Amino acid sequence: MKIVFTGNPAADYFYPIIAVAEELNTIIDDENLADINMYYMSSKPFDKRMLYENGINFIKTLSGSSRFSISSFMGALNGVIQTFSIFPDVIFSTGGVAAYPTLFAARLLRIPVIVHESNSTPDSINAWSKDFAYAVTTAYKQEIDFFEKGKLIHVGQPIRHSLKEPIATGAYEFLNLEENTPILWIIGGTRGSKNINRIIEEALPELLNHYQVVHQTGEDDFEDMKLLTDATLINHKFKYRYHPFSFLNQLSMKMMAGVSDMVISRAGSSLFEIAYWEIPSIIIPITKSRHNHQIKNAYNYAREGGCIVIEENNLSDQGLIFEIKRIIGNEKVRAGMKAGARSFALRDAGEKIAKEIIEIVLVHEK
Repeated sequence: MKIVFTGNPAADYFYPIIAVAEELNTIIDDENLADINMYYMSSKPFDKRMLYENGINFIKTLSGSSRFSISSFMGALNGVIQTFSIFPDVIFSTGGVAAYPTLFAARLLRIPVIVHESNSTPDSINAWSKDFAYAVTTAYKQEIDFFEKGKLIHVGQPIRHSLKEPIATGAYEFLNLEENTPILWIIGGTRGSKNINRIIEEALPELLNHYQVVHQTGEDDFEDMKLLTDATLINHKFKYRYHPFSFLNQLSMKMMAGVSDMVISRAGSSLFEIAYWEIPSIIIPITKSRHNHQIKNAYNYAREGGCIVIEENNLSDQGLIFEIKRIIGNEKVRAGMKAGARSFALRDAGEKIAKEIIEIVLVHEK
């Protein structure tokens, strides 16, 4: 029995695959299912360690597009050859151009496909593959207007096991934090955000009078932020309250989830992790994202009461400081945001998708 995962080699596409694979491995162990092999077909492995830890074999494919071109034709041909050599029982796709070759092969070979869309509007590959997919699972309930209702399952976003349980014990010592000062956690995405970093640098002198700031700057901006903030805070008596990191590993993420009083973030898949942790948040969506999906993601979350949204054209250091103080200083506001996050975060998304995959595999085997 063979299961293929496919999607762009990027965080928003890759991590839901790992979350589903973790649930599949749990089901396989619990039900003593033998001879199930898993593969990840994409242009790059993204994280070889995670693939290895979950027993997933990587197969390199060419990227493609649902629009005809020489490169998309070569990608489709490559996908057919690679997929035919495995001939999986089911394919789980999170979309993106790197998924096109495998999905093209699935359509040609009539292999069952489950599509997962992580944003409020589908990308072009998910919009194309929905017509021949066996089922479409969605992170946002607002996506129902884009997909055929008979195929649609609103499950939420799969979350990796390693991030599901926040850790407070030992976090203050490990991250060198004070115990009685509120903690702001800034997440700019895996590559950071220049716009958010700039505003945080301007706001730091005031913020550090009241809060500790743990700032994931992104690797590209880390050195620049260090130079800027060292200059900005050179004589600040609370300079030690600023903790910049280029990247936070899983243990640090779990610890920050356990101790943070507020998160400031973009509106990618991290929204669901923030909601899962029930942390009050300010969401600053990217202004120009595909089909404005980040802005739609942010407001869909805000409608549940889990966050407030500040769009980039309204972003300023003083405006951000005002909202931070308003939220952290008001227990009723924080409680309302936690309740909104709780209602937004469907906690069994990965398990639901994994069960659907196993059901297809077992039927296909017969």
